[in-house]
Amino acid sequence: MTAICRPAPVEAPCGPSRAPGDNPPPEARDKTLFDAELRPHRSLSPRGFLLLMAGVCAISFTGGLAFWLAGAWPVIGFLGADVLLIYLAFKASYRSGRMVETLQLTPRTLTVRRTWPGGRSRCWEFQPYWLQVDLADPPRHDSPLVLRSHGQSLAIGSFLTKEERAEVAEALRAALVRARAACRPA
Repeated sequence: MTAICRPAPVEAPCGPSRAPGDNPPPEARDKTLFDAELRPHRSLSPRGFLLLMAGVCAISFTGGLAFWLAGAWPVIGFLGADVLLIYLAFKASYRSGRMVETLQLTPRTLTVRRTWPGGRSRCWEFQPYWLQVDLADPPRHDSPLVLRSHGQSLAIGSFLTKEERAEVAEALRAALVRARAACRPA
């Protein structure tokens, strides 16, 4: 699975002994209610990639040898170019698979950090009380999972399957309900 959701254990940061207007202690305010790491899925393992490339090289070498023996030696260059292009395409795919999105929800904030393959990262913060999690119901292949708050929106998990986006949306909505209820006066 490419969406790794780790819901944290829920403990009410505002216990019954607290007065309704009091702020929760700092350790309760920063308690993680939801933690998820989203990564693109790559079905071919590194070992599988080596085996595939070995197979492609063997087939190209055998074909190149047959063409060379038949006198059509220029074909060998095209077969070598095919091997190189397949290798570069897989490397580009694996590079894009290193993108990571992390979602971390505390009673005070939802932090979304997106790290691109080159190492560049960007962070967004949302106030949980006003945050909306939008996903088409039922989700389609191209329906985005969007976080909306105060006129701003952020699409997350675009590389996930529709089932995984629905799972993340459901888990995040449940965690937001817990975050909103955590400090309500009793």
